[in-house]
Amino acid sequence: MTSSAWVGERVRLRAKEPEDWEAFHAFDEDSDAVRSGWRLTPPASVARAKKTAIEHAEEELDLDEFSLVIATRTDNAPVGSINTHAIDRVHGTFSYGIAVGTPHHRKGYASEAIVLTLRYMFFERRFQKAEAWVYGYNDASLALHRRLGFVEEGRRRRSHYADGRYHDEVLFGMTIEEYTERYA
Repeated sequence: MTSSAWVGERVRLRAKEPEDWEAFHAFDEDSDAVRSGWRLTPPASVARAKKTAIEHAEEELDLDEFSLVIATRTDNAPVGSINTHAIDRVHGTFSYGIAVGTPHHRKGYASEAIVLTLRYMFFERRFQKAEAWVYGYNDASLALHRRLGFVEEGRRRRSHYADGRYHDEVLFGMTIEEYTERYA
């Protein structure tokens, strides 16, 4: 039996498929969860959700900057997504973002998806540091990153506006050495 670098105990990271539109469209109904991930936007139509899913499924593959579905290992159902961005090949750093649908919170999906993504970026793509920005009001994500061993490196005060107020953004970082000590 072969093993995949993209499969953990609970989740598999996979490419987006057109049929994923329904799950992600449903996740977007929870305004608080959407706000915690990035920013709240007006509702999308079913037609727009389907079109966007098709466009994402057909995007060209980039080895360093990508977006993947977090799916359950048992039935391949979408529970969220993880993406890499802010790629800096000169300094060997990257950032990532993660979102898990509200019905799937607190099941270990996010932590496993992050660990799998970091392993790929560190050991296959030769990056040396991962960074994540977390909104100061997102207590669950702040706790998750601390639990995973990320180091709080800084705070941008009042740099994010949501729900009628300005909020801080907290920068977390993890080096390849910190990852290796904990997970390899």
